[in-house]
Amino acid sequence: MGKRKKVVAISGSIRESSINTNILENLASFFEGNIDYSIYDKIGGFPHFNPDLDNEEGPKVIEEFRQELNEADALIFCTPEYARGIPGVLKNAIDWLVSSGQLLNKTVAVITASPMVSGGEKAQASFLQTLEMLNANVVKNGTLVISSVRTKLNSKGEAIDKDTRLSLELLIESIITEIKKKKAPLV
Repeated sequence: MGKRKKVVAISGSIRESSINTNILENLASFFEGNIDYSIYDKIGGFPHFNPDLDNEEGPKVIEEFRQELNEADALIFCTPEYARGIPGVLKNAIDWLVSSGQLLNKTVAVITASPMVSGGEKAQASFLQTLEMLNANVVKNGTLVISSVRTKLNSKGEAIDKDTRLSLELLIESIITEIKKKKAPLV
């Protein structure tokens, strides 16, 4: 019997009742029993990134965040678009990972959801460039833009639009396929 796989989700919104967080909460039902799925919800409490603090005695919350990502086989981000980019709180969290390498070859999927017709396309494009720079492995079929989100999901984040549900299922299937392909490191 192999080691259980772990998928960690991170919302780019710290807003109470965020549709992005609700989407991530609903993704739990898409995972099989042998995959642990959790949402990391502490990025709102991170200090502003400062290279002077990014050392061995850096902020404890950042060390815990890095450890959580080290233990994850895959990450799923779901974010709104603010001013054509990702929210500052998510960018700040990613900035804390630049020097430590948690995203290096990490299996990743990215969802953007917006009430706008564009669906967060600019935020996703910007975020994908950042993830590419950090050598994350964004899986095939691992990106999804949900435009006009209020017409496709209910207030709990459940897909009421058939195509959106199928796209979410495909994204999760791609994550699962990718992490099952990876072998455990030799000890």
